[in-house]
Amino acid sequence: MGLTLQLGSKSTNKWRKKTTPKSPITCISLSLLSLIIITSTIFIYHSRTQNPFTSPKPISLNPPQTPTTNTQCSSFNSSERFLFYAPNSGFSNQVSELRWGLLMAAILNRTLVVPPILDHHAVALGSCPKFRVADPSRLRMSVWDHSIDLAKSHRYISMGDIVDLSSLVSSSMVRIIDFRVFASWWCRLNMDLACSGSLCCSMVGSGSSSDEDFQKCGSLLSGMDGNIDQCLYAVEEDCRTTVWTYQQEHDETLDPYQPDEVLKRKKKIFYIRRRRDVYKALGPGSKAETATVLAFGTLFTSPYKNSELYIDIKESPKDARIQSVLENIKYLPFVPEILDAGKDYVKSHIRNPFLCAQLRLLDGQFKNHWKATFSALEQKLQALQSDHKPVHIFIMTDLPSSNWTGNYLGELASKSDSYKLYILRENDEVVVRTAEKVMAAEHGVRSGILSTDQDGMITKNSHCPLSVRSPDLLLHVEETENNKAPEHNHTCNHANDEEESKVPPRIYTKSANQAGHAAPAGCGKRTTHALINLPIFL
Repeated sequence: MGLTLQLGSKSTNKWRKKTTPKSPITCISLSLLSLIIITSTIFIYHSRTQNPFTSPKPISLNPPQTPTTNTQCSSFNSSERFLFYAPNSGFSNQVSELRWGLLMAAILNRTLVVPPILDHHAVALGSCPKFRVADPSRLRMSVWDHSIDLAKSHRYISMGDIVDLSSLVSSSMVRIIDFRVFASWWCRLNMDLACSGSLCCSMVGSGSSSDEDFQKCGSLLSGMDGNIDQCLYAVEEDCRTTVWTYQQEHDETLDPYQPDEVLKRKKKIFYIRRRRDVYKALGPGSKAETATVLAFGTLFTSPYKNSELYIDIKESPKDARIQSVLENIKYLPFVPEILDAGKDYVKSHIRNPFLCAQLRLLDGQFKNHWKATFSALEQKLQALQSDHKPVHIFIMTDLPSSNWTGNYLGELASKSDSYKLYILRENDEVVVRTAEKVMAAEHGVRSGILSTDQDGMITKNSHCPLSVRSPDLLLHVEETENNKAPEHNHTCNHANDEEESKVPPRIYTKSANQAGHAAPAGCGKRTTHALINLPIFL
């Protein structure tokens, strides 16, 4: 039996699909191994120094010739078109934006630039309901700067290293290219500091290492210098003005959600939100069509007041190909190394039905709701207790075990006859070993190779710097882990700050299904309360 207890918001995910609960061995693939590998991957890597119906074409990467001003677009085959976007907030939000990026790329027949996993809240969006968000150009620049910082500090991990996109690529639903490869070839930059293996180095290890050239490319890609004909089209429409749709009636109509009069007067807001067909606005016949790179800001969206914050494309009955993409991006699997390690951990360590408790206690608003969080956990444990049978609990929390004394976690740990607790640490063998496997696999780069260039046309770089460094603290990784357990209905209450303090804790029980997949639309810093995800495998 799989159950999940969630303490938090009221809304539900419209894409939720009921399935038969998985076995304990399968379910742990997400809750433990998303922890094991996202944690371990970052740990190990910290230590390593025009028509949507058209069939996708393979990317042909030809080494750039003599650099000239604003000739980035000539570095690629002139027929290839790319879609770049600016992820933000926590890991769950970033996974959500990856889904929408894949969809937008499929609709517009472009190749998606797959970004790295950004540090937790290193790039902040703001609040769409408050109409207070960072401008798209600034978001893109912030993402560029942080991505380059991750590379130079040997902490770069591609979203494609963790989330398995191979089936989407092999089925020709979408085309993707790793950000490192894109930056190296489009801007002629040396990105080898972001590599964990020889394949990556062979593709991105030549080019400029000048800080000035990195800054110029970031400024160009962000749209800070404006659009460039047939090269870059920077999308400046964001959630304050636009809700993107596809093949729906009544294009260019007003969206149901508009700023109310109180908000207009208080914040001096004059925005009007319109519903626009993304294919009509940015596809064939538009100014954006001829641009080699189409650059969005954020692609984060969420249900809000009978509408969506930014993207409202849930089905595509008139387009079978896009409908298929929608079905296949609902749940994105983690890479095999993560799933296999999760199964092995359950077999070798827990070996019993268990409960997975994800307790987010230190981040943002969550630190104000310890009492409600522990109370919900205590109630669930009381319901599970039986004579002479201890409850096995896998704990995922951002509160270090050294600080459990004096709170409910410390109480659980002291009752060893009633509760068996399991936690993973960054130096555990399964964590380190799996991280090494993921980094060696180079899924991020490999999944974006779609031409014969991988078979010898790219010059090998024998000087790839894979230096070793001490690992950074793991807390910022642990804080994002609650979004990656087998709970697939994460929702956020996007009320304003005044309203948040008045919303009482609520408890929801759901089935823990689709284990082994990355969590959907995320609850970043706007989440009202801490989430307690308690998949119970009995």
